[in-house]
Amino acid sequence: MNNYKDTGKVILAGAGPGDPELITLKALRYLQIADVVITDRLVSDVILYEYTNKNALILHVGKQCRKGASTPQATINELIVDYALQGKLVVRLKGGDVSFFSNMLDELQVLIANQIEYEIIPGITAASGAAAYAGIPLTARNHSIAVRFLTYYKKDIVEDIYWKDLSQTNDTLVFYMSSDTSDELVKKLIDNNINDDKHIAIVEQATTPLQNVYSCAIHDYAKKFGSNQFVSPTLIIIGKVAAFHDQFQWIENSYSKENYFKPVAKNNYESVRA
Repeated sequence: MNNYKDTGKVILAGAGPGDPELITLKALRYLQIADVVITDRLVSDVILYEYTNKNALILHVGKQCRKGASTPQATINELIVDYALQGKLVVRLKGGDVSFFSNMLDELQVLIANQIEYEIIPGITAASGAAAYAGIPLTARNHSIAVRFLTYYKKDIVEDIYWKDLSQTNDTLVFYMSSDTSDELVKKLIDNNINDDKHIAIVEQATTPLQNVYSCAIHDYAKKFGSNQFVSPTLIIIGKVAAFHDQFQWIENSYSKENYFKPVAKNNYESVRA
């Protein structure tokens, strides 16, 4: 990375899936010296207000898929560039890992375009956190040799021809941002003859005190959980390994429908701590 003059630096960091103790030491170190923290919605308040430099400016730029207000990516880009060009150390904090279903590419491009130094710090992604806290080994021997990370947040994002492959594979399928389309998702797999030895585990607010896991054989989903409204964020794990939740569950369901992460408010990036 070049050492550009007269600018600050931007740290693109993952905050982990919810539990504040799952943040990396490297991300924590930068938060403790940051001038500005530009944070997504899915970041624990403990990280923001207990782990972060007390003099840091905290800007909330949350996004909420399909519902609620969202800060436009263009506005986020402008904030990152503006503060970095003032010579600030800016931490752009994202829930989970920075590379999984985030807009890191857009932010990298704008940093390069403005010759701003940056560093990328990975985090524990939601799939790893949800699987661990649900007692599900994603690549259990003799059950799965691979994991596919997908999203089905809108119904035309996965082509029809691909559903057959997803239905017949023995890979573990992990769907991000797909709780609102879960009924359709399961129907697509069943219509394409997914085997009845496959299970589904729906992990709601994973790794937080409000976690809930809903698990069953995938062909029983409609009867047991169809039309349920799941609290964001929710992760969906499908495959033979999902059945392990019943055997290895080590955290009881909270049975709460409260939000651990605050819903996005209009223009919430204006809400700051000085």
